Amino acid sequence: MSEAAIRLDHPALLIIDMQHGFCDPNGSMARMGFDVAPCAAAIEPCRRLIAAARASQVPVFYTRYVYRADYADGGFLVNELIPALKEAGCVAEGSWDAEIVPALAPQPGDYVIDKNRFSAFYGTRLEPFLRSLGVRTLIVGGVTTNMCVETTVRDASQRDYRVYVVRQATGEVDPARHAGALTTMGFGFAYVVDLDPMLEALRQLAGVAAV
Repeated sequence: MSEAAIRLDHPALLIIDMQHGFCDPNGSMARMGFDVAPCAAAIEPCRRLIAAARASQVPVFYTRYVYRADYADGGFLVNELIPALKEAGCVAEGSWDAEIVPALAPQPGDYVIDKNRFSAFYGTRLEPFLRSLGVRTLIVGGVTTNMCVETTVRDASQRDYRVYVVRQATGEVDPARHAGALTTMGFGFAYVVDLDPMLEALRQLAGVAAV
């Protein structure tokens, strides 16, 4: 996808699950033994996207993966597939682990969507907000690439949003899964683009808005 081909028609920026639990070396995923450095590396690219979006008056959405403190909403994932999530206190409601990293802290006017499943569309208010704002294009960054990012992107694509996934603004603890997810999304669900062309597209949008 070339820089000239990026079309930001009624866009919104969606930053997925950039929380201490997934991105901080003291967070629950790190305590479970995962290398969160690739997720932490997405913080600065996400910060740059957020700054560019705000400068262009593009709505900024954040998601937070949050479980009840007793994990009664943990379901199949927590109860059977990865029970260590509960043992590690992963993203429990009201915890430091569940907070968005300070470098990306939401500001007044941003939208914060809490969820307890991989997709940001499942059981949340995301789609009503997008519809009411007239959003047609989603710019996506966040973690983890092959779980919450990919699941959300697939759902957005099936709803006929034009989706751009910003490669440098995503992260996953396993490089092979990260690469595979980007390939899959780019094949049938989204445009996978680099950070600098997207920043330039947002800057151009700001110039148009200012005229």
